[in-house]
Amino acid sequence: MSKIIKVIADIDIPFLRGVLEPYVQIKYLKGKEINAESVRDADALIIRTRTRCDASLLENSRVRFIASATIGSDHVDVDYCNEKGIYFTNAAGCNSWGVVQYVISAIFFVSSQLNADPRGKTMGIVGAGNVGERLAQTAFKLGFNVLRCDPPKRETLQKDADYFKTESASLRGEIGEFYVDRSHLAKEDYISLDELIERSDIVSLHTPLNESTRCMASSDFFRKIKKGAIFINSSRGEVSDEPELVKSRKKLTAVVTDVWSNEPQINMDLLNISTIATPHIAGYSLEGKINATRMAVNQLGAFFEMEDLAKFEIEIPSVPSYNFLPDENLSDYENICSLLNIIYPIKNDDKLLRMNPESFEVLRGNYNYRREFTPEFFDLIKLIKNKSHV
Repeated sequence: MSKIIKVIADIDIPFLRGVLEPYVQIKYLKGKEINAESVRDADALIIRTRTRCDASLLENSRVRFIASATIGSDHVDVDYCNEKGIYFTNAAGCNSWGVVQYVISAIFFVSSQLNADPRGKTMGIVGAGNVGERLAQTAFKLGFNVLRCDPPKRETLQKDADYFKTESASLRGEIGEFYVDRSHLAKEDYISLDELIERSDIVSLHTPLNESTRCMASSDFFRKIKKGAIFINSSRGEVSDEPELVKSRKKLTAVVTDVWSNEPQINMDLLNISTIATPHIAGYSLEGKINATRMAVNQLGAFFEMEDLAKFEIEIPSVPSYNFLPDENLSDYENICSLLNIIYPIKNDDKLLRMNPESFEVLRGNYNYRREFTPEFFDLIKLIKNKSHV
């Protein structure tokens, strides 16, 4: 008889309960309740960002596998895991489109409050990975000028100018099923951070959190940022120096904050100066959550040679039609704002956090997952543009 695999899983990972029970012995805990004692006899962990996986948690345990149902990995000591032979995987790219939707919705909402069409403005994207590159390509389709800053990608292209053009199996393997086409990009498309912030009307952060990005948005960053810029952080709170951002508020047209240092305790000064403030839900789309859970289950199944789990799928419900027709009495910009407000009224999330900042975790845990952009959205954008030129 084969050995029973014991799994500890974060209770707040959606769509997971009932999936693993026929195959493993599983215990669900809140992310911060997953401690050294609870994992000592576990073979595998399925976690979110609220669980810090390092020596203090894993030493003297028998954990061999960790899956994080998140795009980030800064909550896991990957070097320690490698040293101890613990396999780690995350759900890179799972919620990319959800974050793109959040940023685009935020920009148009802020602009509508200012009665200023943002199209034609320059959007600077810091970190052009799974999220950042999708945002870049979407923003370009909508009529923005786009700048990218991503030193690792520029370095890659300096070594091999055709790296993206070859679209090699290794490249697709690195990015996985959320591969995004970069074949049209060259090293010149990736500029320095200083140049980007000096030229951009909108600066949006999409970097992982590591030693090179911690407090990257520093006093020097805000000193150099273009006067009147919109600043957006939906990456990690610690990427921005929050006190310096608060000090620089008068220089900026708007601040959009989805991520915070020391979550779930948030900086009230930052909340008060933010034009839009939300409880770390930029990537909280239904599709993103389904993808993250499925990817974690698939990896667990592959690692422990459980074919049913390795091939496990979750059916994603179809998105109802938006039932939107452009209003001929409105400009195309106003129609785009109306469409985005139907798809995702971002101000509602802002309102809930301002009313209950102490309920940060509750708001996240009970979030009503929104639906991502569908092909119909991009078709409607084309229709709006065409009608405005008739």
